[in-house]
Amino acid sequence: MEGFEPKKLALLRTLEILEKYSDCDHPLKQEEIIKYLSDDYGIEVERKTIGRNLALLKEAGYEIESIKQGSYLVERRFEDSELRLLIDGVLASKHITAKHSKELIDKLCGLSNKYFRRHVKNIYSVNDWGKTDNQSLFYSIEIIDEAIENGKMVQYDYNKYGADKALHKSSFQRVSPYQLILHNQRYYLMGYSKYWEHMVFHRLDHITNIKVSDRDAIPLREIDGYKNGINYQELTTAMPYMYNDKPERIVFSANEKTIDHVIDWFGKEVEIKPDGDKMLFTLNASPKAMLYWAVQYADEVEIIKPLSLREEIKEFLHKAVEKYN
Repeated sequence: MEGFEPKKLALLRTLEILEKYSDCDHPLKQEEIIKYLSDDYGIEVERKTIGRNLALLKEAGYEIESIKQGSYLVERRFEDSELRLLIDGVLASKHITAKHSKELIDKLCGLSNKYFRRHVKNIYSVNDWGKTDNQSLFYSIEIIDEAIENGKMVQYDYNKYGADKALHKSSFQRVSPYQLILHNQRYYLMGYSKYWEHMVFHRLDHITNIKVSDRDAIPLREIDGYKNGINYQELTTAMPYMYNDKPERIVFSANEKTIDHVIDWFGKEVEIKPDGDKMLFTLNASPKAMLYWAVQYADEVEIIKPLSLREEIKEFLHKAVEKYN
């Protein structure tokens, strides 16, 4: 505690004390609240002031339960289970650095009481997760939001990892930004490259030296295939690995046990029908992405159409076999 606060802040500090120190398992007696006011804020009050403050907080809409053992705050902005879900999301996000992950988890823990932190053991293992080293993620998000808001292009260096496990500049990019997309635990910038004349999906944690360009962005609805805006369901099912080639109608055969994997990757819009002792699946997807997806499940999945993709996979697998021979 630094210095002493005026008594007029006692009402606000009483609420903060309830938020920090109380729950249904840890109700606070009025004497305890008085002690916390004194120890944490240097505010000295009488017992009747605490009773009055609790009544005022209840009148203001705060759900405070008063029982024989004391008083506690019943409802918070977030339930502990909701905070755990958010914390696990931060931990699993590979695009957030270990340092930023720790800071975010600390802030999330601060939304509950002091007893919550005891149950968040994984906060101390944040450095063990596969995190990016790019410290500029949040700055990049701000710049991209600013550019989208003002209808401007963004320009940046796009990087790839080298043998030294560090990011190195691969190319200079200038794109019209439209959306930030979270996909497969990675953040992507979706933008149109006039140079390449197609939509690009660049990982945000591979972007450095970003800034808003003085050039106007190309309106999304002027881009071929986006006259009606972004169809997010179609986008994520058509591009499981965020390739930018044009989606095509894909037909493949697989065992019934594969349905779970297919829906996990492509959603419930996939057409599924029996085909003898197998199942026939039909969907629209990026052929480039489907090549790698089908190879991943090569022991279970057989691409039927298009024939060009089928031949490409056959050649891919033949080269792979040659390597291992």
